Amino acid sequence: MSDYTAVRLRVPLRSRQPLPDTGAVLWQPVDDPGHTPLLVLGHGAGSDLTNPILCAVGRGLALQGIPVLTFNFAYAEAGLKRPDPPARLLAVFQDAIAAATERLGTRRPLVLGGRSMGGRMATLLAAEGRRCDGLLLLGYPLHQAGRPERLRTEHWPLLRAPILFVTGDRDRLCDLGLLAAERAARLAAPSRVHIIAGADHGFAIRKSDPRAMADVFADVVDVSAGWLRQAVGSAPTPAGLRG
Repeated sequence: MSDYTAVRLRVPLRSRQPLPDTGAVLWQPVDDPGHTPLLVLGHGAGSDLTNPILCAVGRGLALQGIPVLTFNFAYAEAGLKRPDPPARLLAVFQDAIAAATERLGTRRPLVLGGRSMGGRMATLLAAEGRRCDGLLLLGYPLHQAGRPERLRTEHWPLLRAPILFVTGDRDRLCDLGLLAAERAARLAAPSRVHIIAGADHGFAIRKSDPRAMADVFADVVDVSAGWLRQAVGSAPTPAGLRG
C-alpha cells in the first residue's frame, strides 16, 4: 500500500462564473505508478469537496496507487447554497478535468464521477461525448425524493463507458427497483451496482447499526478500487519503464 499526499490546488475557470478560480484537492500516491486511472469527482448539491465520502474515497484510492482530484463547483466555492444551472456546473467540471490531466498526463484512463449531483454531471459530460473511460457514481440521484416518476435517465442510452453505482438501500433518491429497470432498459454500457445495506442517500447508517462510518467508507473504497482494476484497467506501461 502506497502513502499519499493531499495537495490543495486552484483550478482556473475559463467560463463565466462567480469566481475566476475554484478550490480542488489532488489526492496523489507518493509513488504514483503513472498508469493507473485518474479520477475526477464532483460533490453533491448540498456539500462541497470536504464531503466525508469524497475525502474517504480520495484518501483510500490514493493509498492504493490511484490518484483522485476532488473540486468545488463555483457556487459552492463562492459560499452560495443554490447550485448553478447544469451548463455552468459542466463547465467547471471540464475545467477540473483539464487541471487534473495537465498535472498528471493524458495517457492514463480517465474516470469521472462524484457524489449525487456531481455524479449526475459526470454522466451528462460522458453523454456529450467527452472523454470518459469509466463512471463512478456515489449515490446517483435517480429521481427526486418522493417523485420516482421524475427520472434522470434520459441521457443514459448515450453512455458507453463502464459504470459503478454505489447506493444505499434506504436512499430516497434512488429506488432500487427503478434503478434495475432503468439499467436494463436504457444502458448499453456495462454497469454494476454495489448496495450498502442500511445506508441512506448520504451513506449514513442507523445508530443501531454495529458498523462505524469508517467501515462503510472502507467498503466503498475497496469496491471502487476493485471495479477500477477490473472494468477500467490501466494504461500500458511504456517499454522503457518495464522491469
